[in-house]
Amino acid sequence: MRRSRFDHVLQFRINLLGVSPPVWRTILVPHTYSFWDLHVAIQDATGWEGNHLHVFVLRDPLSREMLEIGVPDFYNPDDPILPGWNVKVAQFITLLNPKVVYTYDFGDVWRHSVTLQKVLPREKDVDYPRLVSGKRHCPPEDCGGPPGYKHFLEAISNPNHKNHKEMMEWIGKPFDPEQFDEKAVSFTNPEERFRTAFKELPEFGDPDFYIDDEMIDPDDPSFLSFNQPPWLFFDTDDSEDVDENGQG
Repeated sequence: MRRSRFDHVLQFRINLLGVSPPVWRTILVPHTYSFWDLHVAIQDATGWEGNHLHVFVLRDPLSREMLEIGVPDFYNPDDPILPGWNVKVAQFITLLNPKVVYTYDFGDVWRHSVTLQKVLPREKDVDYPRLVSGKRHCPPEDCGGPPGYKHFLEAISNPNHKNHKEMMEWIGKPFDPEQFDEKAVSFTNPEERFRTAFKELPEFGDPDFYIDDEMIDPDDPSFLSFNQPPWLFFDTDDSEDVDENGQG
């Protein structure tokens, strides 16, 4: 996961789906970014904590098949998910194929529409990724997805709500859904996030490889899929359309 030099940046608009009022961010990232790098940038810009799995769902502009890109199941060699750190964003997302659905947390199921708006020349002496703009606070983690977030907002805004005290104790601090401090956004290093998430970068021949706190045997056939070329992961039977809610 070596950083590449880049001359252009990609402007993405990220909308959190299923919540009202809207929560959105606009960011600029290097055009050399992988999907793992984009995942980290979305997490940092939005305010998620990165404690759950994620997946990008998009259409291959050449084959027109639907692809899933994220963190594959290392115990399942037939898992169709492409490893995001091996796939460049610009390989699949273009101005002619600009949309992707990004889902974070398969329990709460936070879906985001991610749309490429512009391809711009890199500005001199500007750090990337960079936040362009945004609105409203990210929902708290583990609140139950969009329905749970709606219930949470109703409870904390009404002292007479039966769950008001419970929700205020759970959140543990004031929560203003309209508040978003652009200056507080800080982008982390995707490589460091990768190492933190997976403990060690896997290489063939390593005696051990850890994912979170579980050890994986590098002799396990499913481990070998980690470094295989992305096209070996394509699920050719998955050709259904996906709307902005990630549903067929």
